[in-house]
Amino acid sequence: MKPLQFGETVVSRVVEAEGPSFYPGFLLPDSSDDAIDAEADWLEPNFFDRTSGRLVMSVHSYLIRTPHHTILVDTCVGNDKNRPSTKPWHRQQTPWLDHLATAGVQPGDIDFVLCTHLHVDHVGWNTQLVDGRWVPTFPNAKYLFQKDEYAFWQKEQSGAGRSGANDGCFEDSVLPVMAAGQALLVESDHAIDDTLHLDPSPGHSPGHVCLNLSGGGRNAVFSGDLMHHPVQCAYPEWNSGFCYDPDQSRATRMGFVDRHADTDTIILAAHFAAPTAGRIVSGGARCRFAV
Repeated sequence: MKPLQFGETVVSRVVEAEGPSFYPGFLLPDSSDDAIDAEADWLEPNFFDRTSGRLVMSVHSYLIRTPHHTILVDTCVGNDKNRPSTKPWHRQQTPWLDHLATAGVQPGDIDFVLCTHLHVDHVGWNTQLVDGRWVPTFPNAKYLFQKDEYAFWQKEQSGAGRSGANDGCFEDSVLPVMAAGQALLVESDHAIDDTLHLDPSPGHSPGHVCLNLSGGGRNAVFSGDLMHHPVQCAYPEWNSGFCYDPDQSRATRMGFVDRHADTDTIILAAHFAAPTAGRIVSGGARCRFAV
């Protein structure tokens, strides 16, 4: 994704991993091959790999630089984390910090870290392993956790639902931030400044939030895991297999697609592969994601 300009604010993507990923039926249990094929004209080749039959996806963070703050949205899986339920993520080693540096930012430059929710692939770089201890990666940052989301995982530290949703990340990637005094538990409508504010989007997790950005006459939504894959613009009724409350997740997603279809709002989801940024547009019986 090329950097995006919103007035004086610049948005970049910091990639941890990208490429063919889950089979559709695993990530989106309600999906069907026929339905995927019906959207092939816009899904291929960026979002669906015909050869492997897998969805093309990404694990990435967003870097937002305003005149006043440097903000990181979601922090991927992280290095050295014990993730036995997902082998590619188990004690992985990636150059994500180098990618952050390539974008012109060092960990000490980050003012705020926003986790749209507290699943394993959104909190990993919150901490890093230093002398056998998990310590906050961003020493000067305040980490924003939605308070209901935090309370849920505090109660369910052993994980809830699909094991891959948590897999120990609360203990090694959230609690050390709390212990360091760097966390802020916020409401679902929290405003970072007059250009950035949260919106509640529960269902995938209890306290999932989106981040809205306005600047230079343009709008964007960092939608986290409200949608995992662009095909859900066409089929918003399809939940992921990791959704905490399937009925609420479906309703939240369908409302989101309806509300943003045929607007100028740029959708910046957590797992949409390159070119990543796009709009929801209507056409025929179903919407699509246009880049």
